[in-house]
Amino acid sequence: MSNPGSNPPAGGMREPAIRVMMMPRDTNAHGTIFGGVILSYLDQAGAIEARKLGCQSVVTVAMDQIEFHEPVYVGDVLSFYTQTVRVGRTSARIRVEVEAERFTDPCGARVWVTSAEMVYVAVDAQRKPTLIRPQ
Repeated sequence: MSNPGSNPPAGGMREPAIRVMMMPRDTNAHGTIFGGVILSYLDQAGAIEARKLGCQSVVTVAMDQIEFHEPVYVGDVLSFYTQTVRVGRTSARIRVEVEAERFTDPCGARVWVTSAEMVYVAVDAQRKPTLIRPQ
């Protein structure tokens, strides 16, 4: 969840779950990237992390409030960093933090865009909740 006072992603050598370059098709009438495009990638990154828990298939059941701290532009490369917050019997809470590397900055300036926590439920072939298998 992106709360007032939340801190941007910690630096260091962690690897993003996904990295995506924003393209012209992703823009709104103001020339910035649609929030919904970023939400879609947030969900994908979170699902990747949830599947690391041994889940064959997961569905998204909740996403916390989203607050965008910086605009995203065409050419920016977004990195989606994930972390497992909590694992229950059939669900997992995953935090995703988003950072943009500015295309227009020759030094590759990085800005914190947003973060969220999502809840994923492991499901079986009949789409019924199933236990999350330990690794």
